[in-house]
Amino acid sequence: MKKFGALLLSLSLTLCLAGCGGGTPAPQNDASESVASEDAAETPDPAQAAEGAEASGEEAALTTVSPGKLTMSTNASFPPYEMTTDAGGFEGIDVEIAGMIAEKLGLELQIDDMDFDSALLAVRTGKSDMVMAGVSVRPDRQQVMDFTDSYATGVQVIIVPEGSDVTLDNLGDHMIGTQRATTGYLYCSDDYGEEHVTAYDNGMTAIQALKNGQVDCVVIDNAPAKALVSQNPGLAILDTEYVVEDYAIGMRKENPALLEAVNNALAELKADGSIQAVIDKYITAE
Repeated sequence: MKKFGALLLSLSLTLCLAGCGGGTPAPQNDASESVASEDAAETPDPAQAAEGAEASGEEAALTTVSPGKLTMSTNASFPPYEMTTDAGGFEGIDVEIAGMIAEKLGLELQIDDMDFDSALLAVRTGKSDMVMAGVSVRPDRQQVMDFTDSYATGVQVIIVPEGSDVTLDNLGDHMIGTQRATTGYLYCSDDYGEEHVTAYDNGMTAIQALKNGQVDCVVIDNAPAKALVSQNPGLAILDTEYVVEDYAIGMRKENPALLEAVNNALAELKADGSIQAVIDKYITAE
């Protein structure tokens, strides 16, 4: 009986231990499933991850001189492309186009006014994101900066006193006034030699020199030439055009992503007629 009782007791303990041992893995499995579920929740969806990386890449690509701003260097004495207002602000073709580009890129436009050659240098040295000041595309400039697609056509013309004997054919026999570092200066220097060209800080100063007899004519873009002649009686524009050229936005070579973004914005503004509307606003057909 003792042996039988001991056997029953032993069997009972064995069954109890077996039951407890069988239940032990359950909580471990529940915990393992919980951890796996949390890991799965934290693991991003591949498509969402790709979209996030792409968005992050676009944001990083649009690196600008000042975060959140599109800095434009210009020479605001080149009407009707850029000029100052009575209130001390800026207006003109380039100013409005730059504002529309900045809006499309989700940036605030910052305009820095300076001499024309300093405006070009500001882009090259990374002090501005772009230069807009009736900038013509030339091979020598393309070596040191990138250019967007053209957004306007510029025509270099010759301003003379009424009754002057200056013509395009004898231009090299006279002293020519231009704005410093502009294509007018570059073309005249190349064609007639630097000894026949005097450079001034802006078009108005060159016109004043013409009125004072310090130069015989002034070579400048047709649009500001009309504005200058209208403000200064006794001057006229020769019928013959000197040079026809394309205007574009100059940008730093080290920032191709921003160049692409600005070009895309320009393309949209051309397609919907916005750029032509701005040009027509400031330059009326004769």
